[in-house]
Parts: sequence; C-alpha cells; structure tokens
Amino acid sequence: MAALPALMVGGAPTTQLAIHVLSPGGKPLDRASVIVRFVASTAKIKIKSTRTTWETKTDQEGYSRIPAIPQGKIQIQIIATGYQTFGQMFDVAEAEKTIEIRLNPPQNQYSAHDKEK
Repeated sequence: MAALPALMVGGAPTTQLAIHVLSPGGKPLDRASVIVRFVASTAKIKIKSTRTTWETKTDQEGYSRIPAIPQGKIQIQIIATGYQTFGQMFDVAEAEKTIEIRLNPPQNQYSAHDKEK
C-alpha cells in the first residue's frame, strides 16, 4: 500500500491520526475522552493560525480520529471512568498513524490518615 502524501497545514506536513483505546484485557473502550495537544514541529509553522488542541471521545470500537494534525511532537491524554488517566508524548512523522493505548486499572488510594496495622 503506497503512503498518502501528507497534507500541509500552516506550511507543515500533517498526519491523519487515529488513537485506539483499549482496556487492560484488550476490550475497546467506548466514550473515553481523548485530548491531543500539538507541542512542537520539525518544520516552521504559524502557530497562531494552526489548531493545536483537539478534544474528542472514542467510538464503540475504541477509536478516536484526529484529521490533519501537524507532524511533530504531540501529547495525548486519555480519561475514562474506572481507569487511570493516561498521558504521554509521541512523535508523529507519517502521513497516517494509529497509536494503540491500553489503560491501566485504578490504583488503590492511600491516605496519610490511615492507621498503621
């Protein structure tokens, strides 16, 4: 399959980004909140005229699609009820990219007021 040529946004090539959010067991997570922030580009772009943040939710198959994000460094944050919040930086340099993210179950809560046993 031939790679599609990257589109240009503000003078920089872009990536058609898909994020696939899964439970620890591999089940797709529906309605997880996905926040993608563009952080830095390898090419010069006009930040004021370029969208830098996208907020969306995953579909029933656990996918969230972000069209025409500038290539470079991005931060992805995932928030889903019953799971730890996920946050990580990624480099994107392809015309199309799918990032698979498996969320972790919540950790036990501890308090300084708990009595030692």
